[in-house]
Amino acid sequence: MDSHDMECAIEAILFVSGEPVKLKRIAEVLEAAEQDVEAAADSLRDGYSFHRRGIRLLRLEDSLQLCSSPEYADHIRMALETRKPPKLSQPALEVLSIIAYFGPVTKAYIEQIRGVDSSYTVGLLQERELVESCGRLAAPGRPMLFRTTHTFLRTFGLESLSELPELPQIEGASDDKESIQNAILELKAREAESEAAPDGKPVPESGTQIGSENGSESEPERGPESGPENEPDSQPGNESDPEPGNESNTEG
Repeated sequence: MDSHDMECAIEAILFVSGEPVKLKRIAEVLEAAEQDVEAAADSLRDGYSFHRRGIRLLRLEDSLQLCSSPEYADHIRMALETRKPPKLSQPALEVLSIIAYFGPVTKAYIEQIRGVDSSYTVGLLQERELVESCGRLAAPGRPMLFRTTHTFLRTFGLESLSELPELPQIEGASDDKESIQNAILELKAREAESEAAPDGKPVPESGTQIGSENGSESEPERGPESGPENEPDSQPGNESDPEPGNESNTEG
């Protein structure tokens, strides 16, 4: 298959799909190397841009997608009678930035950075298909992880998250990614300890029994009535009976 036929095949596949198609899948269908498919896609994309066509070919990480040119967005909305999507609020942009730069992250981590509850905002971004769940964290409670989607890349004109602008370095601030990893390791260690101990109780150190600080088992103190040594002697023969004849009888 020559380059022209490959470009036409890629264009047809992406046009009918309407959704991002992985580059690897296209290469398997066309029985070509991924490098050749990528080169044909780049040539097709340059042709759209050079001739100012009404469609664009986007590269979204390891996928390709056809979409309309942003210059004709108003004409498309008028023809299809669709409304312009509302702009994202400041809280939504904050949550989206945290997920984009540090994702995948949990909702608890987002709330730790922002200092407020972010359940509604995360749900709103999921409805807009800008973020999605991508599994659960291997930690107690199994919290859900969130990451950005292809819709996020297409909306902000990015091919991958590596094109995001770098965050400014703040003196005295610790590395957030390292803090996340340390927190995960600590949670895993606590989970391992709770699983090793019976009934959720901590496992004592070797050579030390529970309830003792110096290694010797501490017996409970006995009260005056709990020890046999404090009981009165009740053995036969030890009773002090009055001897016969020594009794003092008084007759009236």
